Amino acid sequence: MEDSKKDIPTRGYADRSLFVENDEDYLLVAQVYVDDIVFGATTDARAIEFFKEMKKEFEMSMVGELAFFLGLQVKQKKEGIFISQEKYARNIVKKFGLDSKKHASTPMSSSTKLNLDSSGVEVSPTLYRSIIGSLLYLTVSRPDIAFSVGVCARYQVASKESHLTIVKHIIRYVNGTPNYGSWYSKYSNACLASYLDADWAGSVDD
Repeated sequence: MEDSKKDIPTRGYADRSLFVENDEDYLLVAQVYVDDIVFGATTDARAIEFFKEMKKEFEMSMVGELAFFLGLQVKQKKEGIFISQEKYARNIVKKFGLDSKKHASTPMSSSTKLNLDSSGVEVSPTLYRSIIGSLLYLTVSRPDIAFSVGVCARYQVASKESHLTIVKHIIRYVNGTPNYGSWYSKYSNACLASYLDADWAGSVDD
């Protein structure tokens, strides 16, 4: 006799609030955040069925197609999905008072060599960490600033004016590119490719 039970959803290892149900006929992914659930399936029938199953267990309502979630703006098209944080990016620029400053053309100059700057003038660690934290969340959809923010994040313990100048430069770059994001094409290769150019030999600090 054939077993009619569905495959048991697997829980994410890195993200314990992510659940995946991989069946022969469909793929269902559900992300839980506090009292919100974002889910999608490769078939409309399974998506609707999942909603009905959840509604039996919890008091909930279907908001509709995903368009905005935790600062992420999602545009779903036939060709793929575009994820951006335009509203969040503009809020960052305004929050740190750089909305009227000249835009920067790149996140960081290729000639910039940050170091501990032991003799430099100290700045508010609270301000510096607040900027870094805000920018780190922006990297969710902005891989173009990930390296620059990562380098600046190393100096949160004893941040100096030289470090603050660079993070403000990144924000000025964001100010000129708030609508940038990540495009996931329906027809592109699903495999993730990463590249690294780490010049540790050129490190000024060690």
